[in-house]
Amino acid sequence: MRTLTAFLLLAGIGVQDTPQDIAKKDLPKSAHCVVCEAGGSAHGEEKPAAGVRYKGKEYYFCAAKEVATFKKDPEAFVPPVLPRPAPAFQLTNLAGEKVRPADLRGKVVLVDFWATWCKPCIEGMPAMQKLHEKYGGKGLAMLGVSIDEKGAKVVAPFVQKRKFTYPMFVDGGDDPAWKSFGVRSIPALFLIDKEGRIVKQWVGKPKEQEVEQAVAVLVKE
Repeated sequence: MRTLTAFLLLAGIGVQDTPQDIAKKDLPKSAHCVVCEAGGSAHGEEKPAAGVRYKGKEYYFCAAKEVATFKKDPEAFVPPVLPRPAPAFQLTNLAGEKVRPADLRGKVVLVDFWATWCKPCIEGMPAMQKLHEKYGGKGLAMLGVSIDEKGAKVVAPFVQKRKFTYPMFVDGGDDPAWKSFGVRSIPALFLIDKEGRIVKQWVGKPKEQEVEQAVAVLVKE
């Protein structure tokens, strides 16, 4: 007797846990590259160079080399489940004080992972400052989380020079927050609702209006 999994595969319903290559003749005329999108360098649709089927879904790539990257860790490129519980984390602010999720209970939280050497991160920070100024008094907790290895030593003067006033933190230690959130590239932005669930996330430089609309909806609830 065939197993259910074998039956589904024969029926064309892919539930396999191992990525299977899609024949070139079966590739679509255009598609998004899942690896580029996950890395924050999305470039729109184009003729895919390759594709794979994984757990019943199809994923495409702008270059054949991206297939190997996907196959090493497929789950890292699968679209995130939303909403989902935010991970436990601990952050240290520039004064050396700790903050934990319990300290933010009842607030809408926007976590922005960035670094002083990340150009798109820096370009997006004025928008984060505007959100802090507009919604900080309405229930939004804006958290800027630097992954700079030198920590507050480089982050503090950087923030002071640019006059950002929303709370800034340095990430590191044996269990960094970026790892708990599954961050693979920056900027990476996570929106957490009042119940502690991640309801939106963006990789790369997001559209300012899109982020604000998502924040505005949550602070009114």
